[in-house]
Amino acid sequence: MAAVFPGRMSADIEGDFVVFLIGMRFNKPWKIHQWWGALTAMPRMLRTLAQRPELGLLAVEYAITPRGPLTIQYWRSVEQLEAFAKDAALPHRPAWHAFNKAVGGNGDVGIWHETYLVAAGRYEVLYANMPPFGLARAGEHVPMARKGDTAAARRGASAT
Repeated sequence: MAAVFPGRMSADIEGDFVVFLIGMRFNKPWKIHQWWGALTAMPRMLRTLAQRPELGLLAVEYAITPRGPLTIQYWRSVEQLEAFAKDAALPHRPAWHAFNKAVGGNGDVGIWHETYLVAAGRYEVLYANMPPFGLARAGEHVPMARKGDTAAARRGASAT
């Protein structure tokens, strides 16, 4: 288990980065045969990305919501994220093809993603009594004093 850092910490990452949220919704949870393939495809993709850091994935966090799984991914660039998605030699494209063939638009399973491009320094992070998490795993876990005592200071906004 990761060590907890007592007190307040922040995160720092150099340059622009991407936050990519991707999840699945079990619209008809009893139809396991419809969602099992998509559910098991994500761990294969993430293993490939962990083994090949040059593809651009910096860190990933996992969550289970009441209707399905969610991953929060941190990428170096949107170009690397899109290259991974489009490359037929990597696991995303075959998984996407299989999902469309098996599920398509029948409504049994939903999948979704949101992509956020974050400009350098245009973010704010606070962790209290936490191990490195999220952006602190993608970048650097730093003492709060290094980033500022207020949310505005941490995101680089001028005090008014």
